[in-house]
Amino acid sequence: MSGSNPDTAILVFARAPVAGATKTRLIPLLGAEGAAALHRRLLLHTLAAAATAAPGKLDLWCSPDDGHPFLQAAASRHGARLQVQQGADLGARMAHAFAQALRQSRQVIIIGTDCPALTAAQLQAAAGALRGGQDAVFAPAEDGGYALIGLAREAPQLFAGIPWGGPGVMAATRGQLRGSGLRWQELATLWDVDRPDDYRRLLQSGLLDALPDPV
Repeated sequence: MSGSNPDTAILVFARAPVAGATKTRLIPLLGAEGAAALHRRLLLHTLAAAATAAPGKLDLWCSPDDGHPFLQAAASRHGARLQVQQGADLGARMAHAFAQALRQSRQVIIIGTDCPALTAAQLQAAAGALRGGQDAVFAPAEDGGYALIGLAREAPQLFAGIPWGGPGVMAATRGQLRGSGLRWQELATLWDVDRPDDYRRLLQSGLLDALPDPV
């Protein structure tokens, strides 16, 4: 595709869509099966955007392992390689994935599967920032985290001492960036679907109807 870059790898981090163990904050609203079904649709949306932005270098990094049939089918559908997340927390898992991927690609972008507004164009903009000389690129999230992180070099310090899962993730990361002297760019702020209010926003936005049906 025009605008895609063979030197950029995109890594999609995803949990297995097990009912009762995924999208747990949405279970009171959607039920365990409904929350898992939404996770499947968001995952497919994310993979489709990533496959458009980096069709040659797309990995699906799975948790707790890569044995779930849905993950295998989704990866096959979009030409992604399956990998298994490794590390005690999210930071350690991302640091490990970056270390592996940067051995083979000049720029590496990690995204989750919670952001229905994420597009291939935004992923390409992130890759462009890295190609343009930034050491790191982020798409902050409204909840205080980030929906995208890209690196052109290993930076394990960005994943140490971060309060994962809380509202201070991006702020703490900016502190690490400033302390490390890294050059970084922030893209437009995005929003995740984690809580009932987020799901209502998804309904009102019209983006829910555009999400792919599960394989």
